[in-house]
Amino acid sequence: MQNIGIETENREYKKTTGEIKEAINSIVAILNKHGSGELYFGVRNNGDILGLDVNDETLRKVSQAIKNHITPTIYPDINVEEFEDEKKVIIVKFFGDQKPYLAYNVARIRQADEDLVMSQEMYAEMLLERSSEKNRWESQTSDYTINDIDIDSFNTYLSRAKSVGRIDFYSDDPKVVIDKLDLFAKDGVHLLNAGAALFCNCRTNDVQMAKFATNTKTTFTDIRREDKGSIIKLSKVCEQYIIDAIDWKADIVGLNRVETPEVPVEAIREAVINSYGHRLYGNGQCNEIDVFKDRIEIHTTGGFPRGHRPEEFLDGTKKAIRRNKLITGVLYYSKDMETFATGLKRIKDLCDDAGCKVEFKAEKDDFVVIFYRNLRETWNLSNDYDIPKHQIDILDDVLEKEIIRILLDNNKISQREIAVKTGKAVPTVQRHMRKLVKQGKIRREGGKRFGTWKVLSEKDFDKAI
Repeated sequence: MQNIGIETENREYKKTTGEIKEAINSIVAILNKHGSGELYFGVRNNGDILGLDVNDETLRKVSQAIKNHITPTIYPDINVEEFEDEKKVIIVKFFGDQKPYLAYNVARIRQADEDLVMSQEMYAEMLLERSSEKNRWESQTSDYTINDIDIDSFNTYLSRAKSVGRIDFYSDDPKVVIDKLDLFAKDGVHLLNAGAALFCNCRTNDVQMAKFATNTKTTFTDIRREDKGSIIKLSKVCEQYIIDAIDWKADIVGLNRVETPEVPVEAIREAVINSYGHRLYGNGQCNEIDVFKDRIEIHTTGGFPRGHRPEEFLDGTKKAIRRNKLITGVLYYSKDMETFATGLKRIKDLCDDAGCKVEFKAEKDDFVVIFYRNLRETWNLSNDYDIPKHQIDILDDVLEKEIIRILLDNNKISQREIAVKTGKAVPTVQRHMRKLVKQGKIRREGGKRFGTWKVLSEKDFDKAI
């Protein structure tokens, strides 16, 4: 019989999953002593491999028991490994930096291979240590240095912070700015976790985004996971993912097409950046964005502040409760976040003004902002938003005259550059320019690569406008 060695202070063996309660006690005891460890199902105490009959239901049972009976919640890696004679063993690898942990509401501590009930004095001491500022995840030293900063994210942040008048540093040097923002560790070389999360391509900001065909998670039409990136960068990625997924209504105001999103973009932006500012870091769980047919959900890992409800913050008078003071403080300077607990109120006010239903849901380990796609019920999205043909003709005429003005100013300009100037898609510009060529209003001279545009009948054009 194969033997894998004896139990240790951070390794525990259980013969079957019938010992799940004892296993959970061991996980908590090891976490409180060492912060990480391993637990094996299908192994005798002496290390002899017994093996198990393992299926999806077995793994689900282990996963749910750990999730439901350990506080604060952990997210272990649970895998199956096959040993000699095809004997299968479940291996649970776990870690956590939020001690003291409780199993079935009892704190335990590892002593050799025993799981002892923690003394009241030790429990109180661990609680104080967890709540102290220096032990917060964001205040701990990261593996990143100033050389790891994503310079595009940094420049985007600094430019915005200066434009809103909340940062007036003379220098744009990342080292100077990071120092002034108090994001360096004591060694003056490494960044604090907060600085790494904000400005480096680190793995702590991971997010999963998905679009579903219906109102449930049964069938997805798109799924995307970002495993690393800065808060500055990934918040924009998340925001754009939602903006690309929602519907827009077009109206004609004067001679302009005015597009209205079914969910206010500013509310989306507020919810996304708050999901990064207030998430629980270091727990192995990622943020999540789910786009359903009837709603959009933005999930923040870590849940809502214990003892509070979202409704308490909707009038904007509640004192702020900040899980990540350094991160939210830095985002305050760029006006991405405020420090006055007004985020939920702003989201609610923006949605109320637009007629978009929004809901805030606090779950055990998750906080969810839900935007309902109810505005589409009043929109007719067919036939180019049902804009009357004569109005479309007017819009087309305005765009074509704008293209001609641009060509008169610069006859070497590319269609891509015209698209940028007009705010239209390249195919739209190409379509209208083909129309102008066919109508004899413009002509390409000298070839595709080095040629120029010739505007014909300029006098006639002047009369037309």
